[in-house]
Amino acid sequence: MKKVAGIFIVFILLMILTTIGNPDFLSENNLRNIARWTGMYGIITIGVAFVIITGGIDLSIGAVVCLTGTLLPLWLTHENIQMSVPLALILILTISAAIGCLHGLLITKLKLQPFVVTLCGLFAYRGIARYITEDATQGFGIGFQSLKFLASGKITPLMIPFPFVLLIVIGIIAAIFLNRTIYGRYLLALGNNEQTARFSGINTDRMIISSYVISSVLAGIAGMIFALDLNSVQPSSHGNFFELYAIAGAVLGGCSLRGGEGSILGVIIGTAIVRVLYNAINIVGIATQLEYTVIGLALLFGVIIDEMLKRYSATRMRSKGS
Repeated sequence: MKKVAGIFIVFILLMILTTIGNPDFLSENNLRNIARWTGMYGIITIGVAFVIITGGIDLSIGAVVCLTGTLLPLWLTHENIQMSVPLALILILTISAAIGCLHGLLITKLKLQPFVVTLCGLFAYRGIARYITEDATQGFGIGFQSLKFLASGKITPLMIPFPFVLLIVIGIIAAIFLNRTIYGRYLLALGNNEQTARFSGINTDRMIISSYVISSVLAGIAGMIFALDLNSVQPSSHGNFFELYAIAGAVLGGCSLRGGEGSILGVIIGTAIVRVLYNAINIVGIATQLEYTVIGLALLFGVIIDEMLKRYSATRMRSKGS
């Protein structure tokens, strides 16, 4: 909780500094916009957080977002397909789960490195999306208004963007799973020391596979919401760099890249920090070309802080032991 409190203080300070730079930052429309984007990016960040907690990494998130975001309008609007909405949603979630299962199996059964497996997925899934659509833009047109509520709807009376509400619901479920169930404790134990967890009787392979399934399913959900928000999808660019935003949000939210540490609340706040940074770049007047520079520096800052805290904790443990 101390770590989460520190992350929250950083978030508040960032908001204060941005407001000083431009008071319009606190306008209702801008805050709702930040909440909406935090909701959409937060969903994929929670997914990748589960993988990072196990000590792994998932670089395929952006490509999964591209594939699912491309398939939804294709299946719903193509004259030769025109699936029903429930069937399209079920198939996309099934494909997302299958992708995560494939990653987990390759990592656990063939002992391949997560970096290599998911990097290959980054190229493969986007290539599949481009091949299926022949690189043509896919869109929903003026239809499917009820489905578009997932991306653009607002919950009254406070007019809270629906993606943010969905993020909170997913976050609560994820936090209960991680902190209040035996399987969540297994994930944390696995991230701390996989060999010790295996000797303790934990089915580490199953837990690793589960984490990648969770990551891919949440990426699939987010991919559909992003597509509905944009109303049209370009397969060659949809979801580009989303995996980096997700990893940055997770690391800034307190997930250690070594594994074994992570808080869902911290991850949500970390995602909000990334979105506020992005918003500050635009609203304060910083050149938009520096967007990735700012995000990269923020990620580097998070990793440095994590390393310093690790060393400080190790030093304290040694001093107590002596």
